[in-house]
Amino acid sequence: MFKTYDFAVFIGRFQPFHAGHLKVVEEGLSRAEHLIVLIGSAFQPRNLRNPWTHEEREAQIRACLPAEDNRRLICLPLMDVPYNDELWVRNVQTSVNGIVTAHHSVPHKPPKIALIGHRKDHTGFYLSLFPQWDSVGIGNFNGISATAIRERIFSDNATGQLHDLEESRVLPPPVAQALHSFVEADPAYQAIRKEAEFVAKYKASWAAAPYPPTHVTVDAVVVQSGHVLLVKRRAYPGRGLWALPGGFVDPHEKLVDACLRELREETRLKVPAPVLKGSIRRQKVFDDPHRSARGRTITHAFYIELEPNSQLPKVKGGDDASHAKWVPLGALNPREMFEDHYAIIQSLMGAA
Repeated sequence: MFKTYDFAVFIGRFQPFHAGHLKVVEEGLSRAEHLIVLIGSAFQPRNLRNPWTHEEREAQIRACLPAEDNRRLICLPLMDVPYNDELWVRNVQTSVNGIVTAHHSVPHKPPKIALIGHRKDHTGFYLSLFPQWDSVGIGNFNGISATAIRERIFSDNATGQLHDLEESRVLPPPVAQALHSFVEADPAYQAIRKEAEFVAKYKASWAAAPYPPTHVTVDAVVVQSGHVLLVKRRAYPGRGLWALPGGFVDPHEKLVDACLRELREETRLKVPAPVLKGSIRRQKVFDDPHRSARGRTITHAFYIELEPNSQLPKVKGGDDASHAKWVPLGALNPREMFEDHYAIIQSLMGAA
């Protein structure tokens, strides 16, 4: 059957992959010889907003398709770049161009490429970011929301909710089956449930406010001799993940003073305050609306660059941190880092 396009590109988070996503995938495969699916929010730790790895989400997608369609499907992970849209666009272009180069078998004929997705959804803004490709907008199927699905799966009656989602055809049967296994047998599910319970109690503490509050925090990006200072979180949310030293601003504090206080409390860093203040090279506000499960949280991060030294200052975890250590910049692992702290480091170092 003749296909209008050589390649269709579908970008999404698929947390989880639902019937609306499947409609777009089927439409893309009907219009193109190859469908490239870029799985967003890749290489993040498991949390309420990102419960499933990109490998698990690819398995969900492929389980819904016959063998012939799977042969024409190409899935790639795509990292979020919340504070640099241009870099995210470049990453998409690079990924697609690499696939096209590898799979386009008619070199004398320019490939026809289309970007496909839900145009009427707020997440479909990316359809206008790639004018070099055709744009194919698909209506949102039955108004299905992945956010609502996650809320039901991490509720008190997850098994019953999954049955309902399968019966109502919100979830394709292979995805429902995979999620049943996740709920019933994967320790990661219980860890996320505990975090969900903490977040619910946290939000309940200010539920009577006339409107949801905006929280203000500070973070310290302390770098010396190619290492960055990190702490391991002792409590929820993000218990056990590595994070930048930081925390909430007290009512009487300036931002920089709050940053240095949190830095000392969590790392016991024995560098005089005047030296730390004099080593601040830049600061930046990070305000992605989804950066924290606790609610709208805006953080002010300070980049502190200490003089190179063959001996890194001794540190020790304290307060909200169970451990503190210097980590080589080349060894940072986004799968092990709290919230958007990996992106904050990359941004303040000029890498994102």
